Amino acid sequence: MSSDAALDIRGLRVAYGGVRALHDVSITVPRGAVVALLGPNGAGKSTTLRTVSGVMRAEEGTITSFGRRIDRVPAYRIARMGVVHVPEGRGIFPSLDVRENLEMAAEGTTGRANGPARDRGGIDEATEMFPVLGNRLRQTAGSLSGGEQQMLALARAIMARPRLLMVDEISMGLAPIVVGHLFEALRQIAATGASLLLVEQYVETALQLADYVYVMDKGVIVDVGEPNDMRSSNLAAAYLGGAA
Repeated sequence: MSSDAALDIRGLRVAYGGVRALHDVSITVPRGAVVALLGPNGAGKSTTLRTVSGVMRAEEGTITSFGRRIDRVPAYRIARMGVVHVPEGRGIFPSLDVRENLEMAAEGTTGRANGPARDRGGIDEATEMFPVLGNRLRQTAGSLSGGEQQMLALARAIMARPRLLMVDEISMGLAPIVVGHLFEALRQIAATGASLLLVEQYVETALQLADYVYVMDKGVIVDVGEPNDMRSSNLAAAYLGGAA
C-alpha cells in the first residue's frame, strides 16, 4: 500500500441487492496521475467510484486516500477531504441557477480559503474554463443543454478544489465537440496537480489522457497497464470491444 497515493484500494468487495458487484478489487491512483477505469457496461466501474466517495459501503477491503483510511468515513467528510465525485448522469441541482450551483459546491469545503472572496474567485476560474456558463449564471441549471449541464457538473467539481477528482462517464450522450471541450478541461485540472480517476466510454480519448489504465469486467480487474500496453493488449481489446 502506498501512503503517498491519491487513492489506494485493496481487496474491495461490495454487494447490494444480494448480488456481489465487486470481487477483491485493487486499484492505485498515484499522486498527480490520471488513471482510467475502463470496461463494458455493468462491469462495476460506477460501483467502485460510489464506494470510494462513501455513497456505498464495502463488505471487505480498505480504501486509503493520501495516507488516510476513508472506507468508514461519511460521504460528506470524504468530499471535504478533497475527494470529489462527478457521478454518471450529471450531479447538478436543476431548480437552482448556475451561480447557486457553483456556490453550493464551494460551501463547506475545509482546508482552503472560504467565504465570498473565495467563491467569486472560484466562479471566475470555473467560467474561464467554461465561458458559456459565465453567460448563464442566472439561468436555471435544468434549462441548460445536456453539454452545458455536464460542463456545470465539472465546474462544480473545480469549485470544490479537488485533490482527487473521480469522473464517471462525463461524455455520455454528448456530441464529440462537447466531449473534446470537457476532456480539455480535465487536462487543465490534471495540470494543476490534481489526481484523476476516470470512468469513460470513449476509450481512445481516455487513453490519450491517462497515465495508467485498469480494465474491469464483472466486478474484477482483468488487466492493468499503461495506455500503449492497452492499445496492443488482446485481452484489453476483448473486453473493450476492440476500441482500445
